[in-house]
Order: sequence, then structure tokens, then C-alpha cells
Amino acid sequence: MKLNKVEIDAGSGCCFGVARAINTAEEELKKGGILYCLGDIVHNNVEVERLANMGLITIDHEQLKTLKNVRVLLRAHGEPPSTYQIAKENNIEIIDASCPVVLGLQKKIKMQYTASDADDYQIVIFGKKGHAEVNGLIGQTDGKAIVIEKKEEIDSLDLSKNTRLFSQTTKPLEGYKEVGEIMRSKMKDGASFEFFDTICRQVSNRVPNIKQFAAKHDLIIFIAGEKSSNGKVLFAECKETNPNSYLINSPDDIDTSLLKENLSIGICGATSTPGWQMEAAAKKIDDYYNNNN
Repeated sequence: MKLNKVEIDAGSGCCFGVARAINTAEEELKKGGILYCLGDIVHNNVEVERLANMGLITIDHEQLKTLKNVRVLLRAHGEPPSTYQIAKENNIEIIDASCPVVLGLQKKIKMQYTASDADDYQIVIFGKKGHAEVNGLIGQTDGKAIVIEKKEEIDSLDLSKNTRLFSQTTKPLEGYKEVGEIMRSKMKDGASFEFFDTICRQVSNRVPNIKQFAAKHDLIIFIAGEKSSNGKVLFAECKETNPNSYLINSPDDIDTSLLKENLSIGICGATSTPGWQMEAAAKKIDDYYNNNN
């Protein structure tokens, strides 16, 4: 059985912030002792399991409150000020692996919030409600920021108030621009509106790149964790470009019945998909063809 080629997308894999958090975890684990991580370090269950086997213990915010005199890693998504306060009170050593892009956004939101009169201004965040990054952003406003997930929610806002619009860093750029344009057009007379471009380009640029990659191949294998919002968005773009695209959570999930004669196969993934998983998928495909010659 002959394989035309298998190619790993050079533009896929962990973004800078996620890769930095994983590297930080690995370095801290090498030092020995117990290391906790507040929430899944990455929305990829296979990678979470790998790090758990190295000793990383995942906890939630309620468990954090019960810990004292320990080390806790903060993942790339960032945390609200309340997390740092709990750590201070409980003598917890924070290993801060928050993405610098997210930290920069938190700072911008806090500056706008503290500089505004809360009765006349509102901070609006375009993002996924309940997402870890968004929770960290809301925390910069003492919980007063309003989160909208889609343009249809704009009409629920009081646009007679001065409004400052921000976005979760990983939202699609075009969708965010559309929300900004609609809000600007609907502002009431006398109310000011400012739109802050807070989208991470390393993430947003993946949409055109992955569409181009998907179009090059007969079959696309897309790897992403079940919890990855970014994975769902990017896979949808792959599927739209190339209907012969398949989403898997692990290299072990590859359906070998898809591997036909003389195919060009592309392997890609989300910003939370480590490179080693895509390499393992490529090896599994190569081995299958070699064993079926």
C-alpha cells in the first residue's frame, strides 16, 4: 500500500504562551517536591496526563483555598487578583506562567476600569463566558465587566453608557471587528466608544494558514483536546476547506480505514496541541503504510 506523503503543518502546535507554561512546569518538576497547577495546564487531556505522570497535580480554585506553604503554577490563561491574594494569605509560592499577551490585556483593562467612573462607563469583553482567561479579565474590574459571546447579545447592552470594548486574546479577529463595528453604529448620542484590538496575532493568523494547509491535502487529521475552544474553531475552518478532515483527541484515535492508497495526508492541530502528538500521528500513519505494503 503506497502513501503519497504525510506532512505536519509547520504553523500548528502550541502557541508561545502555552509552550512556555508547559516548559515552566517541566523545569519546576525537575526540582523535585510537590507542584500543583491551578486548572488544566492546557486544554489537551493527553498532555495533561503526560505531565501528571511526571508529578504535576491539577487543582481547582476551591482546593487552592485549602492549601498552605506549597508551590502552585499558574497556567497561560492568567488569573484574577483574588488568586494572588489567596496565595499571599496562605504563603503559597506562585510560579506564574501566565502568557505575557494575556497579562498585557489584563493591565489595559485594569487601567481603563480604574480611570473610569463606574456609573458612566462599562467594560465589555467579547469572549467565552466561564473561560479561564475571561475570568481573569473580569477580575480586573471587580467582577463588573460584561461578557458577550456573539453579536446577537449587543442589543442587551446599555449603549447610552460610555463603553470600552476588549476581546479574549484567542477570539477570531474578523468576528471581533464585526462586533466592534456594530456596537459603534448603535451607540446612543453623547456616549463614547473605544475599541481595543487585543487579539493575539499568533492565534488569529492560524485561520488563513490552516485553510491553506487543508486545501493542499487529500486527507486532514486534526488533533485537539476535547476542551479546546481554539481547536473547535480551527477544525471547523479545516472542515469547511476540506470536507475530508477528521478531528481526533489522540494519535491513538486515527481511523486506519481512512488511509487509502496514494493519499497526501496533512496533520495539524490547535494552539494547545503539542508538537510531539502530531509527530506521533505521522509515525502511526507511516507505520501503517509500511506494514501494509
